[in-house]
Formats: sequence, C-alpha cells, structure tokens
Amino acid sequence: MSIITSGAGRSFGAKPKAEKKRPCCVAIIVATAKGRHVLFIAPITSKAPEKGRIALEIPETEARRANLDAVIPLWAMVDEMNADILEVSHVLEDRVPRGQFTRAFTDMVITRVHEVRKAGTLSISGRT
Repeated sequence: MSIITSGAGRSFGAKPKAEKKRPCCVAIIVATAKGRHVLFIAPITSKAPEKGRIALEIPETEARRANLDAVIPLWAMVDEMNADILEVSHVLEDRVPRGQFTRAFTDMVITRVHEVRKAGTLSISGRT
C-alpha cells in the first residue's frame, strides 16, 4: 500500500547540510510479524534525478489520483528512503494522507525498490 502524505519538514539526505524539505512523499507501509507497522518513506520531487540516481517518473494520471500537481513532471526517488516504526515514532509532523497511488503503480515502486536493494544501492536512514 502506498499513501502520499504531506511532508512539510521531512528531510532526506545523509548530511545535515544536504537535507531538503519535501512537500510530499510516498509511504509504503509494511506490517511486521509482531504487529508493528514500518513506514518506508521515499521523497517525491519535481527535480529530474541526477545521473546515477534511481527514480520512477510519476505518470500524470497517478499524480492526479494522489492529489499531486499533474502539470509538472514528478519522480519518486527509490534509491533513498527513510524508515520509521509508526507505533513508536517520535516524529510530530503531519501524517494526513494526501492521496493514494493505484495498486499497479505501487507495485512498480515496490519492485523497483527491491531491485535497488538487491543491487546494494538502496540508502535507508532511520528517523529520529
């Protein structure tokens, strides 16, 4: 399941000076065997990915379904994610869902994340 959330204040990047605030993100929710919910959070950006980065372009129809700006090109960055456990999260940011991608596009995102992980190029940072 992917949910597009407003993400004011969400930051991505390994270095504090490189962190960026994102207006929205993709949250892929995975339930663990212990009943907790892990959020894998991928940034959505309007900036074309730089050479060497891995992203999925968000089709206009998916952008509309997710209540995103469908007029500009958007990408879900799949090589850089944050992870958080919903039940014990200390993040106080707004988690109101903004919209949702279709199952087909969500599956594309998940498949691409798995490919990036298997290639050893997935960067996951814990949220504190």
